[in-house]
Amino acid sequence: MNTRHFSQLPKPYLAYPKIVQGLIFKKPKGEKVLPQVEYVVDSFKVDPKHLKAYNEVCGFKNNGYIPAIYLAVLSQSLQMHMMTQEAFPFAILGLVHIRNQVSQSRKIGVNESLSLSCQFGELKPHDKGVQFDFITTAKVGNEVVMQGVTTYLARQKTDAKAATNAKEETRPNYAVQAEWSVSENTGRRYALTSGDFNLIHIHALTAKAFGFKQAIAHGMWSKAKALANLSLPDSYEADVWFKLPMYLPSKVEFLTAQEGKNIDFLIQNSKNKKPHVTGHITAR
Repeated sequence: MNTRHFSQLPKPYLAYPKIVQGLIFKKPKGEKVLPQVEYVVDSFKVDPKHLKAYNEVCGFKNNGYIPAIYLAVLSQSLQMHMMTQEAFPFAILGLVHIRNQVSQSRKIGVNESLSLSCQFGELKPHDKGVQFDFITTAKVGNEVVMQGVTTYLARQKTDAKAATNAKEETRPNYAVQAEWSVSENTGRRYALTSGDFNLIHIHALTAKAFGFKQAIAHGMWSKAKALANLSLPDSYEADVWFKLPMYLPSKVEFLTAQEGKNIDFLIQNSKNKKPHVTGHITAR
């Protein structure tokens, strides 16, 4: 395992030229192997102004603590550079974010000094191609305060059959908690704080170039919006599966089902009831 150290988070936009190059220069065929690398930001503190802007877009309170998912969002800049600076075997444009897991061991103060690291997980078969993980860890000193797993699907022809997730087969007894009107500019507003300017999220015109009838909401915004509307314990894991695209603008329903301290939630289209996001919160 090779480790690359950073004194600060690398800027996401610096990776964009190589992402665009992926539209021109195709990846070589053959066996796919993920780089054995770890990117580490050795010490940093979050920017309170940036965190406040993120909280406002997603609905979190400015209460002196860092949402664990915010650290997962910061790690995306490491992920982008890992895919563009290393011998990454897949075209970046076209990857589908299908699952995201975030856990925190305790509340994380805004003024705490953190380290953030990211590395690749293993390649796994999927019925629509192959999937892989980014594994993120945030520490305060030697204490692990946040861990995250981001799962992407690379579409390709395959004979593999993915294992079925048992929780996906049984629908919890949901109750509607709220209806949200998601505005057309949500993707642009979120991009300014997340650094994710994927064109499918920015405007209907740019989304149509990639086969979408309208711009679609970022999956990580949808997850953050859900978490911001739940009473989370100090220590928890939030596991989310991204389903159908949420077109912008849109009206959606937020539903929950609680069993003890654990919570299932769902974001679905208000009109046709099709799911956009399903998730599960486990108290730890």
